[in-house]
This record gives sequence, structure tokens and C-alpha cells, in this order.
Amino acid sequence: MSKPRWRRAHASDLEAISAIAARIHPDLPESPSVLAEKMRLYPDGCRVLAAGNAIAGYGLAHPWMQQRIPPLDHFLDRLPDAADCIYLHDVAVLPEARGGVARSYVAEIERLARSSSLATLALVSVHGTRVLWERLGFQPVTPDAALSAKLASYGANATYMLRRLAP
Repeated sequence: MSKPRWRRAHASDLEAISAIAARIHPDLPESPSVLAEKMRLYPDGCRVLAAGNAIAGYGLAHPWMQQRIPPLDHFLDRLPDAADCIYLHDVAVLPEARGGVARSYVAEIERLARSSSLATLALVSVHGTRVLWERLGFQPVTPDAALSAKLASYGANATYMLRRLAP
């Protein structure tokens, strides 16, 4: 396998993205049409990790509102006019391609946030990935009751996290 690199996701990548999502997050299923909507609404934030002709991972991110995570497997319909962060909806990489690639995806999304005058990145850590996200500068946020209720759908150890971008 050649050294993987991030590139913009295309509609033709949806089958590979869905297959990786099913493998990495079998307990957090999302329909391909929901994933495709994110790619349509904010193509700049949607990338795939290309390794030769294969797709070894993906990242889906879009402008959103802090403390208001989108429900899993639901359409967004549109992006908020008053977005105050870039929300990393999902970053999933096959085990054989891991090793620094999340860091390079986050760096690309940070550049995108800065160019959009957004000073915060947000995400929900699942499946014990909190330590990884902390290494990448994200900090856990103590959720209020509304956020706690939404986090429950992401699994028992889901943690809402923010990363403030230095000016």
C-alpha cells in the first residue's frame, strides 16, 4: 500500500466511506444518504484517505453550532447561518492505515476553519478515542442536560470535545 494521503471526497467514494463506517462504527450506523448529504452540504470538509487506488479512511466535517451535536443518522437539511465551529462529524481510518493520519486531517480542517473565520473545532469522541483527541488539542466539555441526552445516542463513553484555535 502506498503512503496514504487525504484528498477531497467525491460522490464515487460513498460506497467505500459507507463500508469503512460499517466496519469501524458498526454500533453507530448511518445511512449512505445521510453521509452523502454532508458531502453535498460542505464538500471542503469531507476527505478520504487515499492509499493508491484504495480508500483507507475518511473524515466528514462541516460548520455547526457549539454544544449542539447533530443526531446520528439524521439529515442536517442545511448548515446554520450563525455557525461558530467546524464540527468533525466522523473521522474513521482502517487499522492498517493509522499512524498520524488523524493529525494531518485535523490540520487540514483547522486551515479550513481559519479561512472561514471560525476559531473552534468540535467533535464527539467515541470508542475510547478521547486520549487521541486530547493529544490533538481537544478538551472535554462538561455537558448540560440537553447535550447529555444527545450524547447518549453516541454510546456510553461518548465525550463532547472542543479545540480552540490560537489567533
